[in-house]
Amino acid sequence: MKRISSHAIGIDQGDLMLFSDYADNGPMWTGSGARERVAQVAFAQPFGAPPAVHLSMSLLDMATGPSIRADLSAREITPQGFQIVFRTWDDSRVARIRAAWMAIGPLPDDERWELY
Repeated sequence: MKRISSHAIGIDQGDLMLFSDYADNGPMWTGSGARERVAQVAFAQPFGAPPAVHLSMSLLDMATGPSIRADLSAREITPQGFQIVFRTWDDSRVARIRAAWMAIGPLPDDERWELY
């Protein structure tokens, strides 16, 4: 559990199109094997510490012939932002993915000083 010991809590959110490989025959649509796409997200304002980040797919457009294989995760979470990582593998064909995200964490506290 992430405990936030601050009276000032911030929430930032967004919706990001990660790719649209169907339109230009990109590797997520035409490729095979392990594939990965990474998108950097910057928060509107920095948090006071790395926030908790929640992701969901707000658009999933995949071919139905092969198995649907999709992995969505957040990594490199800092007070300034994070990376959204989408992975697929084998013969899955992914046309488009859009990811919705929400970050919740402490805001910087001007009253809190670090002396050393």
